[in-house]
Amino acid sequence: MLRSSLPPGSTPSASAAEPAPLLDARDLRVAIVSDAAPERNGVGTYYSDLADHLKAVGAKVELISPRYRAGQWYGGLAMPMPGDPTQRFLVPRPKLITRRLARLSPNAIIIPTPGPYGMAGLMFAKRYGARLVVGFHTHFERLAALNSHWRLFGVLAQTYLNSCHRALFKASHLVLANSDEMLEVARSIGATNVGLMGTPIPKRFLDVPLTPLRPQLERVLFAGRLAPEKNLGAVAEAAEAVPQLQFQIAGDGPLREWVQQEAGRLPNLEYVGWVRRQQILPLIDNTDILVLPSTIESFGTIALEAMARARLVIVSSQCGILSWDLLNRGLFQMREDEPLSAVLERICALDRSILERKAALGRDAAREINRRNLEHWLSTLRGEEPRGLDHDAID
Repeated sequence: MLRSSLPPGSTPSASAAEPAPLLDARDLRVAIVSDAAPERNGVGTYYSDLADHLKAVGAKVELISPRYRAGQWYGGLAMPMPGDPTQRFLVPRPKLITRRLARLSPNAIIIPTPGPYGMAGLMFAKRYGARLVVGFHTHFERLAALNSHWRLFGVLAQTYLNSCHRALFKASHLVLANSDEMLEVARSIGATNVGLMGTPIPKRFLDVPLTPLRPQLERVLFAGRLAPEKNLGAVAEAAEAVPQLQFQIAGDGPLREWVQQEAGRLPNLEYVGWVRRQQILPLIDNTDILVLPSTIESFGTIALEAMARARLVIVSSQCGILSWDLLNRGLFQMREDEPLSAVLERICALDRSILERKAALGRDAAREINRRNLEHWLSTLRGEEPRGLDHDAID
């Protein structure tokens, strides 16, 4: 479990109120080479947001990845992802990467994925002699075990991905993951120099004025990939068990047709489809409770974003965000074998002052984690931080 580095007796509000030191990253030239498109999943979102924060303090940043616009993939030869028609992996055009990196001449390269883009990034890191930081986000072995249509493909893919990860880990200066569990998985694959990283929050989520909670809790939101590991059945069951609440599911993935069927069956469940990144903030602001009942979730970025908007957030015990004590206090957790509907009924019965306090704790904790994470990334990219965020405080 991670421990907050706040002094005993202090609160996130007090810490967040202190003036933050001015940051200057004009010495950094950072290339982020990723197989994840910025708007298609949590990994893509993480590094798009990180790039924005680095640029805001003066760093030169190139985010080199596939792009997905208006239903089309760009950035190389697109290959279908077995078992999920909504996803692709792309083989990049070497000339495109070469040209963009030549303009930047990076002194640091971040690689978050072990696919074709990531392995190309490894080659260029060696060519430029750049400091190499690897982000480790996805437990592919557990995903393959959960998705029955991955059984054969999963064995082959796992062998390939582990080989790529080992090559990345061996060449890296540091491997970063965002939960205790993912650190252990990285070590089991072969990483030796590992550390924790926080999760960046889009600047507008921190800067746009907040929308207060409704006098009575009315709306519940799930936003994310529509896949088996997200435990969407818990959302549908909750909608059926708590008819006085209105539920929304936003996203895309292999379970889209099932979600559409459930939305047609239940009058208080709406499927809103795929939501562009720019529309996430108003979608969150229009809800009272965000739910993330996943059976596998290395962190849970959408939960952190909802906390930043002072929403109430329910997560399962499998969400890595719970391993951060500073964030844990601003979350509601589904107990073992507790249905989501029971948690919702428990929250709806609480006094409004308690709910407002919980939302404020979440907001302050999210801002504090975001600040620490940016400072940590700057130190890591410069080679000043040999390990991870709050590494000494891990039990």
